[in-house]
Amino acid sequence: MAPWTAAMDSALEVAARAPAGGDVPVGAVVLDPAGRVLAAAHNRCEVDRDPTAHAEMLAIRAAAARLGDVRLEGCTLVVTLEPCTMCAGAIVLARPARLVLGAWDPKAGACGSVRDVVRDARLNHRVEVIGGVEADRAAWLLRDFFAGRR
Repeated sequence: MAPWTAAMDSALEVAARAPAGGDVPVGAVVLDPAGRVLAAAHNRCEVDRDPTAHAEMLAIRAAAARLGDVRLEGCTLVVTLEPCTMCAGAIVLARPARLVLGAWDPKAGACGSVRDVVRDARLNHRVEVIGGVEADRAAWLLRDFFAGRR
């Protein structure tokens, strides 16, 4: 997991930039095949009044625009929380090589915990999943956010 620590550090920094008291602090970074950052985003659902404005969706859109291609072949998506079903579907369609995630989501995760959309053999693309990278730090960020809301 050590090779992905720096990338997760970047995603955690992006997550921490989510407006306080607004969106759940989830961050996502897309790396090109050489490991350079193509795009980064945090959740913007509340800010944009858009239920699809999850960090993963925004980062995938920005990376695709930057590449000029809908396929992120050879790329890596790094996200602080296991993606939901919507995001997992978008990940399969974008076709990155791998997904690196921080905290697992035992309630709504769709990349190995509750469901496993990104590795479903019935789909046309399967994504390598590397989970639990800096999981404690990612989980702490979320716990801190939700503690402040209770």
